[in-house]
Amino acid sequence: MASLPTAVYVDGYNLYYGRLRGTCCKWLDLVALFERLLHEQSPAATLDRLRYFSAPALARFATHGQASVEAQQDYHRALLKLHAHRLSITLGTHSFDRTGTLLPRFVDRMTYDRRDRIRVWKIEEKMTDVNLALAMYRDACSGEFEQLVLCSNDRDAAPALQSVRADFPNITLGVVAPRWPSESGTEALRKVAGPLARSADWTRHHLLDQELSNALLPSIIHTGRKPIRRPPHW
Repeated sequence: MASLPTAVYVDGYNLYYGRLRGTCCKWLDLVALFERLLHEQSPAATLDRLRYFSAPALARFATHGQASVEAQQDYHRALLKLHAHRLSITLGTHSFDRTGTLLPRFVDRMTYDRRDRIRVWKIEEKMTDVNLALAMYRDACSGEFEQLVLCSNDRDAAPALQSVRADFPNITLGVVAPRWPSESGTEALRKVAGPLARSADWTRHHLLDQELSNALLPSIIHTGRKPIRRPPHW
C-alpha cells in the first residue's frame, strides 16, 4: 500500500476554546492524537509534519496569572522535546484596547439597544489565521505532501482550503473540528463549519473524550537538565 504523506495544521486557540478548556486534557500530545486519527481515516496516511499555531498567554488576562504563562511555555517545550523532528510551533500576538471598548450591553430577552453601552476589555489574537494559511499553501507548493489536514472550526481558514483546492486538486484535504460531541449522540449541533466542509474531502465533526485522554503527554518529561512537568492546574 502506497503511503499518504500528510501535514496537519492546528489552530491552538480554536482547539483550546472549542474542545480543551475546562477539561483535564490540555496536556495533549498532538502528534499522538493525529497519528491515531489519520490512521483511522486512512491506514496509508503518515504524519510527516504537524504545525501548531498559537499566541503567547498574557498573564494579566489569564485565570492563573503568571502560572498560565509558564504552563503554556512548558507545554510548548514538552511538545518540541518529544517531536522536534516533525513538529513546529508558530506564535502570533495578542492585541487589546488599553482604555476599554464600548460595546452594547447584552440583556437576556431584551431588544438590542445600541445606546446602552458598557466598557469592556477587547482582546484579539493576531496573525494566527495568516500564518496558518501561508504555511498550508507553501506546503502545498512544496510537493512534499499528498494530504493536508486542518484542525479548526474557524470559518476564517476557508480561503486557505479553497486556494489549495483550486490550485492543487490532487491534494487530499481533511478538516477535524475541535468540538464536543453532542449529548444526544448525534452530530446535528456539532457540524464542521460549512465553508470548511465544502472544500474538504473528509471531515471529523468532533473529538471524543477517550481520544483525547488516550493521547496525553507523560506527566514528567526528562530533558537531561530540569525535567518538564505537567502544570498542577492542568
